Amino acid sequence: MPFQADRRVSQRVTVGFVLCSLLAGGSLSVSGAMEQYIMQPRVPVDKLAEARALTSPFPPSAEVQAKGKALYEGKGTCMTCHGQSGAGDGPLATSLSPGPRNFHHHGFWHHRSEGEVFWVIKYGVPGTAMIGFGDQLTDEEIWTIIQYERSFSAGHRHQGRMGPRHQGGRSEANDCCAGPEPNR
Repeated sequence: MPFQADRRVSQRVTVGFVLCSLLAGGSLSVSGAMEQYIMQPRVPVDKLAEARALTSPFPPSAEVQAKGKALYEGKGTCMTCHGQSGAGDGPLATSLSPGPRNFHHHGFWHHRSEGEVFWVIKYGVPGTAMIGFGDQLTDEEIWTIIQYERSFSAGHRHQGRMGPRHQGGRSEANDCCAGPEPNR
């Protein structure tokens, strides 16, 4: 009898180990899938080339960034979802699924051209709470907001430029760090 009791305990431990392994493996694959989803373009395929060709008419400057901040916090209402610091934690963030973009995430800026970001702000993203602001903001106002949003990732080494698509689609070695973004 003691042998059978030990065997049952061993079977339970083995089953528990297998279940934990499956769950851990499942969360890793979900994490990897989430990273892939986050990095996919938000611009429709038929508009992607057009969006990627767009470039800001403004050179980086403190003045343009200050105007962008005022719009982000005011007329653009960006802060309501994306939060004061751009971390995707605004007052409405918890009620949105998927959650708002976290502008601190280095992958967001690395994998998109500034034209793609412009297009999303102007036209919105179907299937998300990101509405288009083209009827509320001028193109110039959208570009200033983008310059301010870029300031949230100032600690990343690709500050001052957008992702590989901005350089003709080439990715520089070791320039894109991995890791899932907690918010969309």
